[in-house]
Amino acid sequence: MNAPEKLPSVLCDARECDARALRSLLGQYATGVTVITTRAADGRKVGMTANSFSSVSLEPPLILWSLARSAPSLADFQAASHFAIHVLGRDQHSLSNRFARPAEDKFAGLDHREGPAGVPLLEGAVATLVCRNRQQYDGGDHLIFIGEIEQFGQEGGEPLLFHAGSYRVAIPHPDLQA
Repeated sequence: MNAPEKLPSVLCDARECDARALRSLLGQYATGVTVITTRAADGRKVGMTANSFSSVSLEPPLILWSLARSAPSLADFQAASHFAIHVLGRDQHSLSNRFARPAEDKFAGLDHREGPAGVPLLEGAVATLVCRNRQQYDGGDHLIFIGEIEQFGQEGGEPLLFHAGSYRVAIPHPDLQA
């Protein structure tokens, strides 16, 4: 008989453990890093860093991401007809930091162009998806956005990753190298 797999020494009841412990646990799942942009109703360019991006469906082509209800840009993204998801490359951690922090104009001095519905498109991303803001769902302290992909492009390259509160880069697995 096989030896039992090692389990964590203590399992915490999610209703009793503090939010910091839960956040630390969820941070063990490595994610890609994206910058999501839109155009506000008043014409302002809006952008933020997110790692809550995921594919949903190929037919129709759907993705999802979530935004904290406390985010200053929540109303702008709720009202927008379109948004763009920019998958960042391994050398774009400063771009991620730029859009993760409050600033009067996060786009000042940054290479970008206008896309469909006026959505700002950033130059140099590994991949870019322009999405129609199709649906929004309650997600507790977050709002979940479903986007229908209308346009996309990819430059390719190594992705920027986020794990356990730090940026990381992907490398080929040593057991699978040719």
